Amino acid sequence: MMGFGMRFRALVSVVGVLLSVMAVNALAATQVKSVRLWRAPDNTRLVFDLTGPVQHSVFTLTAPDRLVIDINGATLAGPLNVQTANTPITSMRSAQRTPTDLRVVIDLKKAVTPKSFVLAPNAQYGNRLVVDLYDQGADLSPSLPATNVATVPVIPVTPAQPDVKLPPIPSGKRSVVVVIDAGHGGEDPGASGSAGQREKDVVLAIAKELQRQINGMKGFRAELTRTGDYFIPLRGRTEIARKKGADLFVSIHADAAPSKAAFGASVFALSERGATSETARWLADSENRSDLIGGAGNVSLDDKDRMLAGVLLDLSMTASLTSSLNVGQKVLSNIGRVTPLHKQRVEQAGFMVLKSPDIPSILVETGFISNANEASKLASSSHQQALARSISSGVRQFFQQNPPPGTYIAWLRDTGKIAQGAREHTVRPGETLAMIAVRYQVGVATLRSSNSLKTDELKVGQNLNIPATALAAQQ
Repeated sequence: MMGFGMRFRALVSVVGVLLSVMAVNALAATQVKSVRLWRAPDNTRLVFDLTGPVQHSVFTLTAPDRLVIDINGATLAGPLNVQTANTPITSMRSAQRTPTDLRVVIDLKKAVTPKSFVLAPNAQYGNRLVVDLYDQGADLSPSLPATNVATVPVIPVTPAQPDVKLPPIPSGKRSVVVVIDAGHGGEDPGASGSAGQREKDVVLAIAKELQRQINGMKGFRAELTRTGDYFIPLRGRTEIARKKGADLFVSIHADAAPSKAAFGASVFALSERGATSETARWLADSENRSDLIGGAGNVSLDDKDRMLAGVLLDLSMTASLTSSLNVGQKVLSNIGRVTPLHKQRVEQAGFMVLKSPDIPSILVETGFISNANEASKLASSSHQQALARSISSGVRQFFQQNPPPGTYIAWLRDTGKIAQGAREHTVRPGETLAMIAVRYQVGVATLRSSNSLKTDELKVGQNLNIPATALAAQQ
């Protein structure tokens, strides 16, 4: 029979084991639940979803190339399954270095430059560890704040091909550059519809269609800030626009509202003194929070030298705001022909994505994805094409009246081929060039010359320049 001393020592041993287990559990209270991956043009982003905060460190190894991520105070909840196709990652493995320290090893096809940071919980996600793997030679731009580790990628965008091959513009003349920004992306899905529609997918489809249409207009070139499902910081989007030499920045969104009955499209420009309505203020706050979702930190013009920021604003803000409101109103008027409007005028709010004082900028809310009817329309290709057509028409009308110096459009105006006051006509089903000429009291030959048409054949949705002389005859 076991003596009292032996039973006591056994009890102490069991208690010690239990206390050790409890201590380990207390120290390793955080679990790594899953990992998500997105590929951007020059980097790969890994997001580890956590049940709580962690400390971590990252380092690389060579021969062969590997990335090691040590996550202190964490255990693994399950296998780290992720698709690594079209990324520099060949495989991913993990092991507990200690009961409270997890090590993740990523095997690489080639060397990368890692950047890592942790994010606190927000309305959409819990704690996260984000690791960005930048390809060798990627531009880690110093123009952003040092805390903004989600640095602006250099995006080698190839312009979408138009339906027909356009003749070259005259030598020495440049195209008007329109940079189109599809909101959200990657781990930031934006707003969601009741049938599972995601804002980031809808607006990318509209942006690509808008790029296709604008590239089909002679004298215009459209570029995209993002071409796939990955995240770009709000400030980074305007940085891309500046690097592309944008004459106009158009950000495309399809937001949600607290009331599911809210409907209609809107166009916004930056406001110097806050929002012009409660809806505008709410939407601006919602969009600006997306940087916290994507992990870009707090960014604003405040990080610039105050004197420099003041000079920049004094020189360009008034002119660019006037242009933004002008092009915004033209876009809004055209959108109103294909979908109901939420407001009849261009609204102004403090959207961070519009804070590029040297580039006219607008934000187009194509509808409320929180409204079931609008969400269904926004997901349809025919409605996306109609929205893109209305935006491209407004953009074209603005630049025909306000062409940037040195552009082909300015040359057309200066040579009288597009006069001040000219407008556009969008070809509808059943219309012929002769019918349109009669409507505007202009000769068929004049219409053909003004639009560089080789034949009288037209396509539905095609935009035609109507000379100002024709409009005058109509009045």
